[in-house]
Parts: sequence; structure tokens; C-alpha cells
Amino acid sequence: MKKYVYLVVCFLLICTFLNGCKKDNGGTADKPVTITLTYANFPPASTFPCVQMERWKTEVEKRTDGKVVVKTFPGGTLLDAKDMMDGVIAGQADIGCLCMAYQPGRFAVTNALALPFGIKDAKTGSKMLWDLYNKYKPAEFEQVKVLTMFTTAPSNIMSQKPIRSLADIKGISLRASGGAGEILQAWGANMVGMPMSATPEALQKGVVQGLFSSLEVMKDFSYAELCRYVTMTDTSIYPFAVVMNKAKFDAMPDDVKKVFDDLAEEQMKWTGDYMDNHVDEAIAFSKEKFQVEFIELSDEQKAEWNKKLEPIIAKWVEDNKAKIPAQQIVDDLKQMMTEPAE
Repeated sequence: MKKYVYLVVCFLLICTFLNGCKKDNGGTADKPVTITLTYANFPPASTFPCVQMERWKTEVEKRTDGKVVVKTFPGGTLLDAKDMMDGVIAGQADIGCLCMAYQPGRFAVTNALALPFGIKDAKTGSKMLWDLYNKYKPAEFEQVKVLTMFTTAPSNIMSQKPIRSLADIKGISLRASGGAGEILQAWGANMVGMPMSATPEALQKGVVQGLFSSLEVMKDFSYAELCRYVTMTDTSIYPFAVVMNKAKFDAMPDDVKKVFDDLAEEQMKWTGDYMDNHVDEAIAFSKEKFQVEFIELSDEQKAEWNKKLEPIIAKWVEDNKAKIPAQQIVDDLKQMMTEPAE
């Protein structure tokens, strides 16, 4: 009898221990283990790359019924802009958002979107980028899972003094990044590279007299208060990618992988639309609150400005043709520009 009681007690103790183990791992027989993912981003939380990040997080958590929880880290709190790709590959973050224009040599194929094609808006640019990536599947993304891609709206000149002609821009120092330096040089201006967050102080100290970027920053970074003139050039765009650690993605359950894959193109389209609408809001905000003057170039002036940029595309083809089908990529992008964005 004592032996029987002893066996029963041992059995109950083992059951209690196993049940405790299941709870320690976050799940029960009826409730699956929660998957927690970290998502790193480099600009401030209010900017469009982080707004799209929060939208993606919300959709993933909703569509997986809470099976996946995404912890977001804006403002470079987990990885900064230039460490984003390598940090995701190394597993420092499960997911990361990167601006490929910050590393032009590393992302040659997708950075073709930053050339001065005159892409009219973020919706068009984002679709072109997504289609280009899916056609060429660049080798630089083989170590990660690409979750989505998108672009900024076109870049324009925000300045403290009016720039109405090529004569006005000559010698002006403007904050910019990536391949924008070649564009500004062709127009006779000087590019000064610095973080967007450092630019307001640089403007106040006279280190730069303006910046060359998409116009949502007039509101997001309050540049409308510092730059009362905008010259509409609608020139280059900046390509972005959201990437995930490949081993982490491969370990996901099939239903979660499907949610991620189903969101990829949808997120691209959503971000393009959001960006364009946000630029419109920033323009209205700048005019209403700070009476910013938006300077439109005449058709003759626009042709003159664009003519100076033609050698940039030819040089890019020459510099890259040994490692990628550079001319074909340029031809593809020009063809894509004639196709309507869905």
C-alpha cells in the first residue's frame, strides 16, 4: 500500500513539473508559444519609415491572432542606419529597415532607383523598386529574407534663400546623402553629408543653406520654420528595404511565413500611398503655418536642369556594367516609368 501511495505521489510531482515547464516557455497544450521579434529602425518614430514599421507590426499581430509579437526600436536605439543590414544578418535584430542609398556600392541594383530619372511620386517609385528587386533578385540580399521595399517621394531643394535658377544654386551648400552629391555637383551646388537630426543646427550656424530631400521633412523635422523656400526639382528618390534574419524566418511556422509573404507587396503599396499623402500634408502645413514659397521651374528651366544630369546615368552604367546588367536595368526602369502604378 505504501509503495502504491509513493508511486502516485511521484506521478503527481512529475505532472506538476512538466506543466510548470510548459508555462515557463510561454505556452500550454491549448495555447501555442508566442513568437517575439525585434524590429530595428534608424529615423525618429514620427517619420514615414517608422510609421510603416508600426503599421506592419499591427497587421502581423492581428493576422497571426497574437501568435507573433513585434517589439519596435525606432531612432537607432537598436541598430543605426549603416549597421542595419549586417546587424540583421548577425541576429542583433530580427528585422531591420535600411536606406540603400546610404551604401551605394553595396546595393548597386536597387540603388539604380536613386538615379535622376524624374520618378514622379513614392507610389510609382515603390512599385518600380519592388518589380526591379523581384526581376533581378540581387545577390546582396541572399543572406536575408526581404519583407518589403519602398521609396521616398522625389527630392526637392529646401533653402533659406530663394533658388529660382541654376545661377542661384551655384556654390550653395545643401545637406544631402547618397548619390545626391553627383546631382548637386552637376547643378553647381555643394553636398554636405550629415544626419538629418543634425541639419537644423547646421542651418542655424550657416554650415549649410538648405537641404535636398523629400518634402515630408518640412513637417516631420520642422524645416518649414528654417527654410522658407522650396524649389521643385522632383529629381531623385531614395530606396528602402525591410529585411529579416534568414535563419529566424526559416524557423517560423508556415502560417506565419504566409502572413509575412502576403503582406510584402501590400505593405509596399501602403507605404507609397502614405508617403505621397504625407508630402501633400507637409506642403499644406508649410504654406499655411510658415508661408513657405514653392518655386516651380518653367519647362525650359526644367529641361536645362535635367540636361546637366544626363551624364550621371551614363556614368553609372559605365561604372557598374562589369558586375551587373547596368544598361538593361536602366532600360527596364525607363520602361517601368511609362507603366501606370496600380
